[in-house]
Amino acid sequence: MCSPKVLAHVQKQLGQQLGKRVSRRDLFKTAALAGTTSALLGSQTARADGHMGMSFSNLVDLTHTVHADTPVWPGNPRPAFDTVVTVENDGFYSRNWTVNEHTGTHMDAPAHFIAGGTTADALELSNFIVPIAVIDISEKAAADPDATVTVADIEAYEAKHGTLPAGAMVMMYSGWDSRFDDESAVQNMDADGVMHFPGFSGEAADFLIAERDISGVGVDTLSLDPGNDASFSTHVTILGAGGYGLENVANLSAIPAAGAHLIVGALKMEDASGGPVRLMAAWG
Repeated sequence: MCSPKVLAHVQKQLGQQLGKRVSRRDLFKTAALAGTTSALLGSQTARADGHMGMSFSNLVDLTHTVHADTPVWPGNPRPAFDTVVTVENDGFYSRNWTVNEHTGTHMDAPAHFIAGGTTADALELSNFIVPIAVIDISEKAAADPDATVTVADIEAYEAKHGTLPAGAMVMMYSGWDSRFDDESAVQNMDADGVMHFPGFSGEAADFLIAERDISGVGVDTLSLDPGNDASFSTHVTILGAGGYGLENVANLSAIPAAGAHLIVGALKMEDASGGPVRLMAAWG
């Protein structure tokens, strides 16, 4: 704790800068605000796994809003919201939610596909502030809805931006997020009930796990795997290695391909296989 003499000196200096008398209470309020701002925007703090944080001036929300008509995986229940009390009648507002863990922009924890795998609530905090690498396959996805991120796509990305940073979340941008208000277009199901949308190829998933140090992979579609892959090989590979997945990611076209960090606001529900998340990209 600062001595009274130090506090008095700081109080005097701050008053001179502001051109007015500063009370002791104002001093502590200013210090608290400065500390919070520094922690959020400017501090260079080490993460538990050795990676460094970063200061930033740009924030982009990578999250779709969940509503009653949010596109869902075929067979999953739709989100439902029941108003319990209102400000007008009860003095405050509250609702009950009925939402499947894999709804909207959400996380797949290892336990989603791996028996005995880590549940969402048990993932290490170091997974939730990581570098983002955005691999853009939107051009080939526009021509072929079954397009995938391939090893060649990853190598082309690295030739331009350098090797994937340690702990990276590797994101596929296919442009599919523009369809999010139309469930039929998101699922893109044919007459035989097979969905057609982009994802990571099994070979790309194998490469990322064997050759790179990643936290996981993310997509702007319903699944880490392409819609026509019933084996879910990418899920099994990524989650089986202890990584996690992010699905229905929004606004990846609005962030740089390299240089941004991902901030994952994850619900901490006991034994969860995943859950809705608030995703933010920060850089600059």
